[in-house]
Amino acid sequence: MDVVMLSRIQFGLAAGVHFIFPSLTLGLTLLVLLLEYKFYKTNDELFKTVSSFFIKMLGLVFALGVATGIVLEFSFGTNWAEYSRMVGDIFGAPLAAEGIFAFFMESVFLGVLLFGRNKVSKKVYLLSAFLVFFGSHLSGLWIIIANSWMQTPAGFAIEGGRAVLTDFFAAAFNPSTLVRYAHVIIAGWISGSLFAAGVAAWYLIKQQHTKEAQTILKTAIIIFCIMSLVQFVSGHIHSVQVTNLQPEKMATFEALWETQKGAPMSIIGIPVESEKKTYFEIKIPKLLSLLAYFDPDAEVKGRDAFPEDELPPVLLPYFSYHIMIGLGSLFALISLIGLFLLLRKKLFDAKWFLYVLVFAIPLPIIANEFGWIAAEVGRQPWAVYKVLKTVDAVSTVVPATHVLLSLIILSFIYLLLVILFITILLKIIKKGPQAESY
Repeated sequence: MDVVMLSRIQFGLAAGVHFIFPSLTLGLTLLVLLLEYKFYKTNDELFKTVSSFFIKMLGLVFALGVATGIVLEFSFGTNWAEYSRMVGDIFGAPLAAEGIFAFFMESVFLGVLLFGRNKVSKKVYLLSAFLVFFGSHLSGLWIIIANSWMQTPAGFAIEGGRAVLTDFFAAAFNPSTLVRYAHVIIAGWISGSLFAAGVAAWYLIKQQHTKEAQTILKTAIIIFCIMSLVQFVSGHIHSVQVTNLQPEKMATFEALWETQKGAPMSIIGIPVESEKKTYFEIKIPKLLSLLAYFDPDAEVKGRDAFPEDELPPVLLPYFSYHIMIGLGSLFALISLIGLFLLLRKKLFDAKWFLYVLVFAIPLPIIANEFGWIAAEVGRQPWAVYKVLKTVDAVSTVVPATHVLLSLIILSFIYLLLVILFITILLKIIKKGPQAESY
């Protein structure tokens, strides 16, 4: 295996593990903010107890996010030196801004949440909850700006073999930034709310911490329902953007081998790239054209419209994209059932549905991972779309054996971190919400 593929696998592992934690952080900060606001307005100790319970989890998630995120920062210099040399002046700016303007704010005020409950006023504590929420979402914005620039680069010029920033706002708010940011944020809110709902459902099944669990579940299921439905709109807008700006990617997502008018949407199948054919395919006629261009007879470019050396592989992006959509549809169904049960005042007693929520806890994380895989593998062979190919971005002085050794070591470390995370998380859940001082 060559150094390019090994470097891609290593970076994919690091990013995949790291991505678990920011998505949970986004959802948990929203939940904590809402609970703290309810406590501030009502002075009901129940909201305080529940919020403190999730602040413990938020501290754990944040710590793991920091630990895994540092590896990604260093990877650009160790594994992707040519990438850093060519586009580092642009790509590095939002990463630096994330640390200066978002990370420090988030970490400082998370410290207030963890240790300052009885040391600051209720108003300051609520403000701290808001600033942790704001800081985590601002952090997400800077990261999405950096990644979106790789997808749809803008506001730069090539001078002396390097990308030079010519328009900061054009680069920062490139054509895919805002729609991708909305999509990621909503996915994080879905992840956090379903996680909270699953924890609450477990308590209700076990008949433990009943009052706290009912409060958590009611709040979480409302967030989950709204966001699961809104994500359909966000996802559609994002798909339209991809169709227009990265047509090779959408052709790959749909295994659309030939350019055609009235293009169908592939629901599921087994694409075989070597044969340019999809076996056992279920598809809906003209739906892709309708959704992409609001015209059932519009022409959609297939993979035949692009040079072979500028096409991504088919199998992994195709299945990743469809698994993400399938899970998103499942979330909408679960949320609507939950809302129906809530309105009928049967949510807390529907044991079968409570089990569904428990087993669904990891599904948003899985959907996020597959969405990320689809976006990143679907951009190949480009590290920066139409600017720098991945094969030209790798470090030239790092041999494959060194990358392989570091990959093995990182895999072992990540396994230990994940085990540690799950162990501590389960201890917090087992202990449950308790009225206590911080």
